[in-house]
Amino acid sequence: MDWIKIIHLLCVMGWMTSIFAVPRALIYWKREYARLGEFGPTGDLTVRLYRFSAGLGVIALLTGLLLAWQVWSFAPWTHLKLALVLLLAGHYVWTGVMVVRARRGEFRESDMFLRIFNEASVIGVIAILWVVVVKPF
Repeated sequence: MDWIKIIHLLCVMGWMTSIFAVPRALIYWKREYARLGEFGPTGDLTVRLYRFSAGLGVIALLTGLLLAWQVWSFAPWTHLKLALVLLLAGHYVWTGVMVVRARRGEFRESDMFLRIFNEASVIGVIAILWVVVVKPF
């Protein structure tokens, strides 16, 4: 199970990179699009980062479920962790919707919204880490 834990942590780190970076990259992409009037390198980088991290997120979720089942026998705290991870996955999907719209040149969200949206994910990750470390029940 140690290798499963290593794979899980590695994939979580990669997925978190995208969760933290893509909303911020959307701000820069929006500015670049306004300047160029077309899809530029920032947009390309943002799309690639989002796509790459989707696979990491799936692997992180699957290995996390395996660990919850095999190592912790779905202890009560794992249910809370899973619920928080699903909220974070919803955040990731919402980010993907914004990326798809941005590819079409639609930037509906303000810079302020994207900054707050980005910080919400940090709070979610802190909550997940607290549950994993403290195992409150």
